[in-house]
Amino acid sequence: MKQRILIVNSGGDCPGMNAVIRAIVKRASQESNWEIIGSINGFDGFLSEPLEIMPLTKERVEGIHIQGGTILRTNNKRNPFFYPVKQADGTMLNEDVSDKLIYNLKVFGFEAIIHIGGNESHKISLKLSQKGINIVAIPKTINNDLASTDYSFGFQTAAQVATEAVDKLVTTANSHNRVLILEVMGRNAGWIALHAAIAGGADVCLIPEIPFCMDKVLKKLKSRYSPDGRGFANIVVAEGAYFKDNKAEIGSGSITHKIVDILKEINFEADIRETILGHLQRGGTPNAFDRILATELGVKAFELVKEKKFGTMAIHKNSELANIDLKEVIDQYNKVDLSHNLIHTAKGIGISFGD
Repeated sequence: MKQRILIVNSGGDCPGMNAVIRAIVKRASQESNWEIIGSINGFDGFLSEPLEIMPLTKERVEGIHIQGGTILRTNNKRNPFFYPVKQADGTMLNEDVSDKLIYNLKVFGFEAIIHIGGNESHKISLKLSQKGINIVAIPKTINNDLASTDYSFGFQTAAQVATEAVDKLVTTANSHNRVLILEVMGRNAGWIALHAAIAGGADVCLIPEIPFCMDKVLKKLKSRYSPDGRGFANIVVAEGAYFKDNKAEIGSGSITHKIVDILKEINFEADIRETILGHLQRGGTPNAFDRILATELGVKAFELVKEKKFGTMAIHKNSELANIDLKEVIDQYNKVDLSHNLIHTAKGIGISFGD
């Protein structure tokens, strides 16, 4: 009888998810006694009645590595420990349905789960492991905020998309003597902003790891203009960036809009426009780096299941494939270290962090 592995995506989508699914399936197909099944829409598929699952054969995954998104779909609102369940009166109440997940795994004969997710998703992985579920994790996030691995797949493609946006904004800023501000994703980590600012040639880079002062930002912007108002400037802002002082509170809404409001309030002479890149960073074809990394991690994850090294995550560390205990994964958050060489590099070419 074949041993079955359940693949579950959770959290946001990112480039490379299909590549990792393909890699797991292709690696398993080298053996004669494994069957790979995908859960549709995160944990939903395996908690529904009837199950919403997809047999993943070599034929089904052929060519999917170049596609963005995920053929299994995903979501970030279906935590099995806090799962929306419809009550008798029609209302929804969040309940712990992890025991139902365990029951279904046993009844349908699954050996293990390979869980593809980011920082929050793998908090779920750890809790499932602690309940006795055989689980192996794979790091996936455009934010690159998992400290246990050199890179999570999806990040390099997102950074490339952000860089291409800076490239385009630099030319239009120059043409109109404007200040153009680009806001990128990253949650509480500034990796995408930092890479895009350096690669794209931004003048200011605002990241969560360095609280900024508008006076310092303003000083840099003024240095980019001549007395007759000619010049241009580009700012890259991470969505989690925040002010050092109390002149403005972010509250709800975009940090970029707050920055624009302040510049307009002080009557900064240049025309100012903002662009929030948003989910463009998540979509589209993964680049070569992310396809290769996802493929490496998919193969490694299958082999961890085969070796029964459960409760671990497949990682790429110091250019080598390895695995790490799930508890170590969520104990750390991969923010930009202020001593990182990219901070030094950015400052070395004159990029201001507003500090």
